[in-house]
Amino acid sequence: MSLEELGRHIVDFVRTHESWAAPIAFALAFAESLAFVSLILPSWAALVGIGALMKTGGLEFVQVWIAAAIGAALGDWLSYWIGTKFKNSIARTWPFSHHPQLLLRGEAFIKNWGGLAIFMGRFSGPLRASVPVAAGILGMPYWRFQLANFSSALVWAAVLLALGDIGAVISTWLWDHVSGKF
Repeated sequence: MSLEELGRHIVDFVRTHESWAAPIAFALAFAESLAFVSLILPSWAALVGIGALMKTGGLEFVQVWIAAAIGAALGDWLSYWIGTKFKNSIARTWPFSHHPQLLLRGEAFIKNWGGLAIFMGRFSGPLRASVPVAAGILGMPYWRFQLANFSSALVWAAVLLALGDIGAVISTWLWDHVSGKF
C-alpha cells in the first residue's frame, strides 16, 4: 500500500468514524513531528484531508485542532529529549548517519535563528525532522524550546486543518459552478 492510499484510508476512516478524528489527528501530528518517524511516514497530507472533512463532514474544528497541536508538540518534545539524552551518539544513528547534512542544517538553523528556528522549522519537512533533535544536542534552554514548540504546534495544526477545510469549500464551490456548464 502506498502512502497516498494509506492517507486516503485514514481520511475515509475518519469520515465514517468521526469520533476518532481527534485521536487520529493527535497520532498523525505526533508521528509527523517525531524526528525519525516523520521521514518515513509523512502524515501532513492526511491531516489536510481530515481538515477537508470540517465543513463537508461536520467535524468539530477546535477538538481536532487541539489534538493535532498537542500531538505535534509532544512529538517535538520527545525529539528534543532524544537530542539531550543521546547527543553524542545521534549522528551515528539513522537517518543522520546516512544524511549527516540533516543534522548539520538543523544545528546551523538553530545557531542562526535561536528559538525562532523551532517555530520556522515546524513548517519545513526536512527541518521539522532535525531541528528539535539539534536543539536538544545544542542544549537550547528548555523553556525557550517549549515556548516555541507549543506555539508553533498550535499554528501549524491550524494551518494544515484550515488548508483542507478551505480546499474542500473551494472544490465544492467549483464543482457546483463548473459542472453545470458542461
